[in-house]
Amino acid sequence: MPSPPTPPAAAAPYVELRSAERVPDTHAWPAGPDDHHPSVEAVGRDAVPVVDVGDPGAARAVARAAEEWGAFLLVGHGVPARVTAGVEEQVARLFALPAPEKARAGRRPGEASGYGYPPALHLPKRMWSEGYTFPAAAVRAEFRRVWPEGGDEYLRFCDVMEEHHWEMRALGGRLLDVFFGALGLTADQIAAGETERKIRETLMATMHLNLYPRCPEPERAMGLAAHTDSGFFTFITQSPVPGLQLLRRGPDRWVTVPAPPGALVVVLGDLFQLLTNGRFRSALHRAVVNRERDRISVPYFLGPPADLAVAPLASAVPPGRKAAFRAVTWPEYMGVREKALRTDASALAMLQVEDEGEDGGVPPKS
Repeated sequence: MPSPPTPPAAAAPYVELRSAERVPDTHAWPAGPDDHHPSVEAVGRDAVPVVDVGDPGAARAVARAAEEWGAFLLVGHGVPARVTAGVEEQVARLFALPAPEKARAGRRPGEASGYGYPPALHLPKRMWSEGYTFPAAAVRAEFRRVWPEGGDEYLRFCDVMEEHHWEMRALGGRLLDVFFGALGLTADQIAAGETERKIRETLMATMHLNLYPRCPEPERAMGLAAHTDSGFFTFITQSPVPGLQLLRRGPDRWVTVPAPPGALVVVLGDLFQLLTNGRFRSALHRAVVNRERDRISVPYFLGPPADLAVAPLASAVPPGRKAAFRAVTWPEYMGVREKALRTDASALAMLQVEDEGEDGGVPPKS
């Protein structure tokens, strides 16, 4: 079926959300097939896995969480609390700026960066949120669009975002090695593996800043539509206000992810499911809003560079079997995903190969 039009990137629709007394028609969310499932608390069998990255058993815990959930809470990561607190403070200040200042950075059609909705989502209505996407390594150039004259406010914002980027990028390489260990690789094999090294060294990072304002009719609005991430994996720093939900099957229900102090949420993306030959799965997730409190979240997306072909790792392909997916670059995958969205199909299913498909399961050297 044809996809509905993507909302324009202008900043104006966001700025009045906090003062709204009702949800306007532009933001009245039409429930999709997955939106009818009940929401449940993260207790009992629905308790979201918690992984201590410094624990000797971290690889086993990661494997179990990645296979069963495609997401987990990460603790013991060593990111200073002042860094995450500083990010939340700066995001709140950014979205509190007057509308004309944010509008200077409004995302235009075809642009990946700027103030506005994520460009890969086709949405029938506007979401109850404000957002800003940018390359994590280019914060100073990007936010000159908001603060063209620079100044102390600009410098403080950039300093905090850069420190967050450095911490997350280092943690990303560390967690990637834990994932490799979860696939059965030893430390020596990880260190010697050419493909593993190339993936680790070329990880690209994108940040998305989200504000979900309190909503007068939360049952009629959606903070972020249900989706899977496209890259390898995402770190989510969030304020202590619940809102992120993961879809669990059998029976289908949305599990609300808790926000314990100091914990990061890790969400696996589609290209990581491909990289691990389907063993670790991407997680369908969404963000809901509430009546009482604003919520801030900062996803930090990690994925391959645009020219790196991603295919199942040899360590993820069982002996005597072929790779389950064909090699694809991130831009190629996004093209497949675009086609899948238009036909209500699965992008990963469109990339699956038959048994007579490609051998080895290792991305070709470039």
